[in-house]
Amino acid sequence: MPVGGTPNIGIDIGGTKILGVVRGPASGETVQAQVNALTPLESHELLAALVDVVDQLLAATPLGSRISSIGVGVPGFVGRDGIATQSPNAPAVVGLDLSGFLAERFGVPVVVDNDANCAAVATARIDAPDMDHVVVVTLGTGIGGGIVVDGRILRGHHGYAGEFGHMIVDVGGAECPCGQFGCWEVLASGSGLGRLARRAAVEGRAESVLAAAGGDVEAIDGPLVSRCLAVGDAGAAAIFDELASWVAVGLVNIINILDPAIIVLGGGLVREGDALLGRVRRELAGYPTVAVGRQTQIRASGMGNAAGAIGAAMLAETPSEVRRDRH
Repeated sequence: MPVGGTPNIGIDIGGTKILGVVRGPASGETVQAQVNALTPLESHELLAALVDVVDQLLAATPLGSRISSIGVGVPGFVGRDGIATQSPNAPAVVGLDLSGFLAERFGVPVVVDNDANCAAVATARIDAPDMDHVVVVTLGTGIGGGIVVDGRILRGHHGYAGEFGHMIVDVGGAECPCGQFGCWEVLASGSGLGRLARRAAVEGRAESVLAAAGGDVEAIDGPLVSRCLAVGDAGAAAIFDELASWVAVGLVNIINILDPAIIVLGGGLVREGDALLGRVRRELAGYPTVAVGRQTQIRASGMGNAAGAIGAAMLAETPSEVRRDRH
């Protein structure tokens, strides 16, 4: 727990946004303050943005500048030293010793972990406290994942376990920002939704979506498709059907490999609610290895986009659960 009941800070660095929260000791998902910022493209700008986020959170805490620790969730392949070696959707974090930088700047212990691992910790403790095998899949700009078995994160030999977004599900498919072709996140993420919609527009299967984009195929993105779906657009509904089918493909693979008790979905796409989750469940029902003899729950996170930041703060409270306590 934070020393003397002092709150701590959790930060989730996403592909497009940074979310920081102040979390009180043993406060579960309750946050005392929250700050949002855009994720910069350059490393030096990212460091400055993180300092600004922490400063704003410190100013908003009930105890002024007193915090016990900082936890940071980083997207991509984060090694056991807490440094990202590859981050397709947030290249500014690659190679940065965020733990050392922030610890020196603010004088408190700092823990850095993969963002989806952070979300998995919060999810296992808050959304699924009675489950022994919990998998978290974050459907955002890309796709991240975290695995919690008997209360502990499954990290793998290099620390890269859970990078579900880079499973190859479409051999010879489109290139992923990671450099591979046909990765799951190419087709089942927020950016994948836009990609599916642009392809549908080019093929003449989404004329109304194209019209909503002013006739410009390149202006079609995931949020536009969501807006069209909200007003009952049939073309957008068909695109969401296709998205759900690709989400289900990845989930089937995860279920068959890990056999979890529950898969909790987080990230921006989950805000679509049953428009996505209902479709995904219907798709999963068609796979015999999932539908027969298993009772794997598929649930949306109750914490929304805050799961990663809350989990980062939790990990900073309990450094024995991370790679190594560096400070």
